[in-house]
Formats: sequence, C-alpha cells, structure tokens
Amino acid sequence: MPQHVPSPLRTALPSTPQPTPALPPHPRRIVFLAHRDLGNPSAGGSELLVDRLADGLTRLGHQVTLLCGGPAAFRDYRVVSAGGTYGHFLRARSAFSRQVGDCDLLVEVCNGMPYLAPLWHHGPTLCLVNHVHTDLWKMRFGGPLAPAARIGRKLEHWALTGARQHGLVVAVSPSTAHALRGIGVPQERIRVVHNGVAEPGPRAERSPEPLFVAVGRLVEYKRIDLLLRLWERVRPVTGGRLVIVGDGPERERLERLAGPGVRFTGHVSEAEKHRLLCAAWLLLHPSAVEGWGLVVTEAAARQTPAVAFDVPGLRDSVRDGETGVLARGESSFAAAWISLTLASHRRELMGKAAREHAAEYRWEHTVRRFRAVAREAVR
Repeated sequence: MPQHVPSPLRTALPSTPQPTPALPPHPRRIVFLAHRDLGNPSAGGSELLVDRLADGLTRLGHQVTLLCGGPAAFRDYRVVSAGGTYGHFLRARSAFSRQVGDCDLLVEVCNGMPYLAPLWHHGPTLCLVNHVHTDLWKMRFGGPLAPAARIGRKLEHWALTGARQHGLVVAVSPSTAHALRGIGVPQERIRVVHNGVAEPGPRAERSPEPLFVAVGRLVEYKRIDLLLRLWERVRPVTGGRLVIVGDGPERERLERLAGPGVRFTGHVSEAEKHRLLCAAWLLLHPSAVEGWGLVVTEAAARQTPAVAFDVPGLRDSVRDGETGVLARGESSFAAAWISLTLASHRRELMGKAAREHAAEYRWEHTVRRFRAVAREAVR
C-alpha cells in the first residue's frame, strides 16, 4: 500500500499592499461667478457667503477671483466686473475669457438667473445654491409679468438639472438640498456646506425698553409689509420700538406703510449692526423663504433669539422652542412676538441656547468644508 505523503505545508504569502489612490490636489485657481460683490448696495447673505469663502480660500493659499456684475471693490482677492446688474449675465462668458482666462475650478453661484457655465466652460464647475427660487418667481413677477415668472422658473430648474448633469451642487442648508432633490437633482451630487458666523466680540448693552430688529434686503419675499401689519397688533401690548435694517426697492412703499415706533436705518456698518443685534430683545424674520437665514445666526451669536416663520432655511437656522420660535401663521407669529417679549426669563434662556447653537458655526469650518468639496469637484 503506498505510503501517504502529506501535502506540502502552505505558507501564507504576505499580501501585496494595494496603493492608496492619490487624492487630487486642491484646485489652485478658483473663480466665483456671482451676481454681486459684497460692496454692492444690494448685497445680502449670498454675497457675504461668497466673500467669506473667497477670503478664506485666499488665506489658505488659493488664487481666487470673483467675476460679478455691478461695481467691483478692492479686496485681498481679485474682483472683476463683467458689466451692469443684468447685462453681465450675457457678458459673463466673454468677460471670463478676456479678463480671467482660465482656472482650475469655476464656481457658479446660482441665485435664480443662471449663467449656464457648464455649457461654455470646459473645465470643472461647481454650483453653489442658496435657495431654489421656485415660488419666488411668482412673487417677483406677478400680474402681467406672470409669463416672465414661468420662463424664469423653467430656466432655473433646467440650469440645475438638464444643463448640469454631472457636476457637484453645494447647498447651504438641508432645506435647500431638499428643494434641489425636489426638482430632480440626484442626492449623490448634492453636498451641504453651512454658513458660518464670525466671533461677535464683546457684547453691547441690551436695550432697557423693548427693541425689535429686522435685518435684510427690502424686497418682496422678505415680507416686511407683513411685519408692519403685525406690529400694529403687537405694539399696544408690548410698547417699544421696531427697527428695520437694510435697503432695497421696497423701502419707499414700506415707509409709507409704517406706523408709530418704526424706524428705517438703511444700510448700517458692521459695528452698528452688532450694536443693534445686541440691544434687540428679539430678531424678527418674516421672510417667505431663505437658504439659511444668516442674520439669525448672527443674532444668535449675540444671545438674541429669533421669531420667524416655519419656512425653508429658517427651520434649519432656528431650533423651534429652543433658540427661537417658528410660527405657522400670522397670528402665531404675533402671539410668539408678544409672549417672548413679556416672558423675560424664557427669552433669556432662549438667548443663551441661541448663543451656544451659533458657536457650532464658524466661517473657518465653512471654508474648509467648501475646500474639501472643491477638491472633490476637480476629480
């Protein structure tokens, strides 16, 4: 009988380590294509966000250019005007070719009217969206201009879906991400990058009498006219003053609607805005929709709670019942305004919670998160 010969001992060979795929380099030359520069009289939260991103990326060693419409201010990064308020949309492509030349990443800031950058820029593009203007088109172009609203809405939706089928889209809040999914942008292409807030510095004094502040561009969807109507119901109970900070095409009409105790400041300096947000008992934000509601976080950093409507964006920046109140209707808004004014202890607790919540959002975190998405976009 043949002797059984055991099979040779199988010695496990060490596995060959697989090379880790190299990450693409950070894009060195970044161009933002946006409607306005922060120095524009009509600038708002979107312009502040772009400025903080551009400034932060510049400090991290990137070469940043902002190509915009209207006046161009001097900054630590390059700012180039492509033309007037509306004409620059038509001239953006030629201005990019003539005055910028090329870049590693083009960031199109899509705020309603698109530039359709993916159709004419053959390098990597990234789309930055504050909020989708679906319902705002009707508010801005009503009555005989309704056909313009329909065209604008369709063009915006097509620009975010049909014209941009492969690039990444940055949303500033979960609400904006939800709206993008609602018009057909795939979830896997959306990245959320929250707004930040600067360290507010030493707090100024709180007003000894009731002081209520609203901050924003005076345009239809901010609904300051609604706030003025509610003020007539609130003022007999609370007393005090209502200060409207900001400017815009609606200012003259709103000033005619304003009753006693209302003051319009127009544009104010950062120092004066800081003083008013510290002095205010409440921030009032009656807007119909926001991307995030940056001023809510700015007020929260000053320990000032907010009363707002339960609408996209604001339901992200306000923690209902904790850092402020989200109203479901006009009567609910007025009731929250009155009750928080009269309940000083509850208002103070909300202010402290608001300050702790705001501490979670800092511009340096926003810049680094955006930089990571920019790196992903150039793969």
